[in-house]
Amino acid sequence: MSGPVLLAVAHGSRDPRAQQAIRSLAGRAGTLAPGVEVRAAFVQHAAPSLAEAIAAAGQRRVVIVPLLLSAGYHLSHDIAGTAARTAAPVADPLGPDPRLVPALADRLATAGAPTGAPVVLAAAGSTDQRALAGARSQAAALAASLRVPVLAAFASAGRPAVDDAIAALAARTGGPVAVASYLLAPGVFHDRLRASAAAWVSAPLGDHPAVAGLVLDRFRAVAGRCQGRRLKLRSTLGGGGCTETLGNHTLWRGS
Repeated sequence: MSGPVLLAVAHGSRDPRAQQAIRSLAGRAGTLAPGVEVRAAFVQHAAPSLAEAIAAAGQRRVVIVPLLLSAGYHLSHDIAGTAARTAAPVADPLGPDPRLVPALADRLATAGAPTGAPVVLAAAGSTDQRALAGARSQAAALAASLRVPVLAAFASAGRPAVDDAIAALAARTGGPVAVASYLLAPGVFHDRLRASAAAWVSAPLGDHPAVAGLVLDRFRAVAGRCQGRRLKLRSTLGGGGCTETLGNHTLWRGS
């Protein structure tokens, strides 16, 4: 295959369940994009690393799609640093995005959560305020769709903690509470959610078709701007761009 390579880059985990979930998501995205090779890579704790995956692509065009549900340190430091050294463009993270709402709702329904149950949207958590704000934005989108109270909470850093949020929603509504896992893959954080006081806990988003479609949308938002031109990283995050050479001049073609 000689077309562009979509590098789907996840945080990474030593848990083989998490690694398999990411590879499954990359595989499903690949089935939706004839002519685009989708490869999984990881920031840490699993192979290949992002740098290794870029090197393995050789001279082929590469677009990095972060398999992250918010902005934050791993995007602005780990992924951006590697991308800057290789001139590979970086797409936006997957979340927050209204297109994740159907996947979250499907996972809740599969877990048995009844219509009308209040929901805690449980994210991994972060010390980065951008990540916390992103989870709260996604919770608002889910609440608007389901027409139920939805409260964002966090399994590690960030407040409120998941069990505190469950208790608060149960006290407010007088009924049992569901947890919507705002995670891409199983692992230690999802194990913590399963041990929570929630009546229902959904599976991670994983390779849900809506998530796979969003991966491709992120890719196309960057690659489409660069058709017929050389891909290049923008100086600030928020989307890729490309350059075009005209005579002795290099022209910037941004978003």
